[in-house]
Amino acid sequence: MPRPVLIFDFDGTVAVGDGPLLAYARAVAAHTASADAFVSAVSAHLAAPTADVIDGYDAVRRLALDAGVDDDALAAAYTLSRTQLGSADAPVSTAAGLAEFLAQVDAERLLVTNAPATRLDAALSGIGLAGLFDRVITDAAKPAGLDALLDSLGEGVPVLTVGDVWRNDLAPAHARGLDTALVGGYVDAAATPTFRADTLDELLPALAAWVDAAHVDAPPAAHLPSHA
Repeated sequence: MPRPVLIFDFDGTVAVGDGPLLAYARAVAAHTASADAFVSAVSAHLAAPTADVIDGYDAVRRLALDAGVDDDALAAAYTLSRTQLGSADAPVSTAAGLAEFLAQVDAERLLVTNAPATRLDAALSGIGLAGLFDRVITDAAKPAGLDALLDSLGEGVPVLTVGDVWRNDLAPAHARGLDTALVGGYVDAAATPTFRADTLDELLPALAAWVDAAHVDAPPAAHLPSHA
């Protein structure tokens, strides 16, 4: 039986907290008529996401477009915000049990993110996850990039993808009949994950049981409770 593979998203999954989003909002705010009002509007949306928003970055983008900020300014603001990732200006945290889980789990551990590599190593180190992923793939261009990665793994490999954005992090795997775990509070009516929870800590026992089941060549979803 091939070694099982766990694929984790970064922002909103492994790294949580509004720090990077607020850094992005502050960078965007420099291009608006009222910086304080824009950051306040973003904070309000993050506290109470609407059903049509994909994630926090989508919320910032939508508010920025409403404020007349163009795509070039948005891209520049995002790039600037990533230079602050994991610093006091854009703090992140992670699930309390994730480092121990990654250190002990008998699976290939991949971190796959659409974000650039900027300060990613520093952020991982800051939350105690340095060296705990077998591969880190940045600028992944998910969802298409996830399809390409899954192709490269070959057939017959047990795969579980973990993320907070259904269409980017999980849907390509689900379409192949692979298992998925959706984390976080953003709603997607199309989402039909194998496991679902508000926090990654809540999901870790199911992920560990999935890996154990994969090693004995058992259908993982048949042995684990749903977190829906």
